[in-house]
This record gives sequence, structure tokens and C-alpha cells, in this order.
Amino acid sequence: MQFRRRLKTNATVDLVPMIDVVFQLVIFFMVSTTFILTPGINLSLPESSTAEPVAASRIVITVAGEEEIYINKERVTLDGLVPILQGMRESSDIGNVVLEGDRQVPYAMLIQVLDRLRAAGFSGANLRTLEPGGG
Repeated sequence: MQFRRRLKTNATVDLVPMIDVVFQLVIFFMVSTTFILTPGINLSLPESSTAEPVAASRIVITVAGEEEIYINKERVTLDGLVPILQGMRESSDIGNVVLEGDRQVPYAMLIQVLDRLRAAGFSGANLRTLEPGGG
């Protein structure tokens, strides 16, 4: 007499935990790619009604005051701007940078920063502004 086995081997793979993990990873990467690498300083950007959206650059120069200039998160002096920018220019193919200036910064200061950008070999700068009513 032959007996039937009650327990059958279960050879299926449960995909629900794997789908949960993949979904969590997708959400993590979507959220983490929206972070902007700019210093945590207060800027009062000027408004512009004719501003156009531009492609984001990996180099953001922030001018918060006469003695307060940042390249991404790193604080630099006006005289130290050119060597750092030349190093960045040689290590990548970036031709444009984003320049943010507080509305209280004198125009002459921004011109000095733009002169140093040109001396470092950059061909253009995008000036960051706010839309009217945005700040």
C-alpha cells in the first residue's frame, strides 16, 4: 500500500517583500536627488519678471556680502576664487556656473566675481533670481 504525503514542497518565491524594498529604494533616490548643494545662508534674491529657467550647474557661487563668498558649501575669499575655479574647470567640462547675489550686495562686487570667473576660463554665468511675489 502506498501512502500519500500530506506536506508538499513549496517552491514559490514570495515577491512582496522584494517589491517593498525596491519601492523604498526608489522613493529614497527620488527624494535624495532633489537636495540642492548650497550653503545654509540667508539670501534676499532680487526679483525678475523675465527670468528664464536654466539647466542646473554643479558649481554655485553665492555672494552674501563683501567678505562672504561661497563656492557650493566652501567659503572662499575674492582673491582665492580664481585658483579654485581653475581647478574645477580643469577637472570637469562645466562651462557655466550659477551666481547668486544678495540684493544688498553692491553691483561692483558682483562684477569683481564675474571678472574672476572670466579669468578662470568660464564662458558664462547664470544669475539666480526670484519670480515676482516669490520672496
